[in-house]
Amino acid sequence: MQALNTEDPWSVLSPGGLFARRYQHAGGRMRLDINFELNGENVSVNVEPRMTLGDCIRHELHRTGTHIGCEHGVCGACTVIVNGEASRSCLILAVQAQGAKIITVEGLSNDEELSPLQRSFRKHHGLQCGFCTPGIITTAHALLSREPEADEERIREVLSGNVCRCTGYLSIVRAVLDARDAYRSTEQAVES
Repeated sequence: MQALNTEDPWSVLSPGGLFARRYQHAGGRMRLDINFELNGENVSVNVEPRMTLGDCIRHELHRTGTHIGCEHGVCGACTVIVNGEASRSCLILAVQAQGAKIITVEGLSNDEELSPLQRSFRKHHGLQCGFCTPGIITTAHALLSREPEADEERIREVLSGNVCRCTGYLSIVRAVLDARDAYRSTEQAVES
């Protein structure tokens, strides 16, 4: 068993590796420099090792579209896309995002127009109070990007991991169903 180096507590986790070289003390607290791609932009941030990715995105990088709800991975409000997979940002430490490609709800559209999925949510009144909406939209985007032919049953199954307490899912499911054509045409454009 490896002995704990009291001068370098990270040595047990990463002997001589990334964390052993990159941590620093700031005001008595350890912090780490991490780099990742956020919505197509390379970002660098200095965080405490215990900070979640969701808190990092909101409080350190000031992208407030991602909401923090239950902080237990249950409600889905904090869902972001990490390397193509819908992921709960409250269950991921920011340091685990080193080198990852992350997309938040802000990354689904450009500054000038909403994405087809966002337009469909507006058209079908799927926004409701809006707190859970970013997580639902990023979850739906991840689904339709992989499965543009997803039927209503599959959409309901995937969205069941996102809790909305406003009214119901009818308008949300209609919005996702209506947006499928845009994802199908994107897939065909990529294939040709």
